[in-house]
Amino acid sequence: MNAQETLAQIAQEVAVCKNCALHHSRNKSVPGEGPANAEIMLIGEGPGFYENEQGRPFVGAAGKFLDELLAGAGLKRSDVWIGNVVKCRPPGNRDPLPEELAACDVYLERQIAAINPKIIITLGRFSMSKFMPGARISAVHGQMRRVGPRFVIAMFHPAAALHQASLKPAILQDFAQLPKLLEQARAALGQVSAPVQEQAKVQEEPKQLTLF
Repeated sequence: MNAQETLAQIAQEVAVCKNCALHHSRNKSVPGEGPANAEIMLIGEGPGFYENEQGRPFVGAAGKFLDELLAGAGLKRSDVWIGNVVKCRPPGNRDPLPEELAACDVYLERQIAAINPKIIITLGRFSMSKFMPGARISAVHGQMRRVGPRFVIAMFHPAAALHQASLKPAILQDFAQLPKLLEQARAALGQVSAPVQEQAKVQEEPKQLTLF
């Protein structure tokens, strides 16, 4: 099964998933979307009202802002894969609960393995915590770190920047650096040719290294 087929299979499983209580209020699941060979994955927190209606990630006001941020980095939505740490909308847009994060993490890990991106951009503190536990987003945002076999960049969630104007310059600057950081990631990963088995082992025990 190739990466595209794997992602389609995961999407089918997510659509009927009952592994946590979020399925009770689900209209449409939001497995994520984008090319199976994307170099960049963006991972947010959870679907909102419009995402729950359409089954697509980031389609509300925050999604429009995300499209602008990507355009500022010379990218289109179709160039990247976009998803969330939970695949169904938490009621009232509340924070996802630990058991909900755990239930969806199985799907997210399979998606990451299938796509094998060079860079993962976390949007918000819940997705950041998956890769940088204990970090403060105000201290690490925009910095590219090596986490296992790829790089991770923590960024503020677009919705936070919309609601808190003081964050907007930071997220604009962080996205503006993305083309340079992608080139650096390509160069660094091009020098590393560890066997898949070794990469998997590293991923189980992630070593974080601040490069910039």
